Amino acid sequence: MADPHYVAFFRHGDYHQRKGVPSARQPWALTYHGIDQAQAGAGLLLEMIAEFGLTLSPKIHSSRQLRAWQTACILADGLEASGLRIDEITETSGLGERSLGSAANLTVAEVEDALRNDPRYDAPPIGWKSDSDYCLPLEGAESLMQSGARVAEYITQTAEPNRLTVYVGHGASYRHACYLLGILNREDIAAYSMFHARPSLICHQRDGTWRHLAGAWKIRPPKDDPKD
Repeated sequence: MADPHYVAFFRHGDYHQRKGVPSARQPWALTYHGIDQAQAGAGLLLEMIAEFGLTLSPKIHSSRQLRAWQTACILADGLEASGLRIDEITETSGLGERSLGSAANLTVAEVEDALRNDPRYDAPPIGWKSDSDYCLPLEGAESLMQSGARVAEYITQTAEPNRLTVYVGHGASYRHACYLLGILNREDIAAYSMFHARPSLICHQRDGTWRHLAGAWKIRPPKDDPKD
């Protein structure tokens, strides 16, 4: 990447998350509050574009989860209402949250019960849900770090030179991606969260490094359970 590449990544807005279920692949829609958050997020992005003098790519990238796609659509409407052009919203599995594979959308208790009753596997360790490196021994599952590597690779491959490319995805995979891109330290992964539908601006610089330019991280309270 000889020329700078600018990236704005959004965590989806608030949505109808089912309690007790790891939130990665839940198929539920945004709440009314989430819709408001996404509308406000478009305004924040416009402020960043003006402040840094950026040229917006007409393509928004979104994960395939409904909450992310809805957030992307609302962002597109807000940007277009301000005179900017959006031609396409591209859905991709590359921006998805950590996959639990065949345990998708089971509760934490159900996942643990399934492994406890399967003679092939050991019980998952305490705190497995937020362990960056633990991967459930189930078909299609990945660790949080693996999901971050997937997201980092997708962003690296699709960010456009001398433009701002917008991505809508999920908090945990974004944080792990930022660690792998050199933006966060390892201890920051658990210390930080992301605000719903607020943009974070990063830049791939001419020297080959990534730099965080704008958009505050949300400080996670001690022992708070990480969410996507």
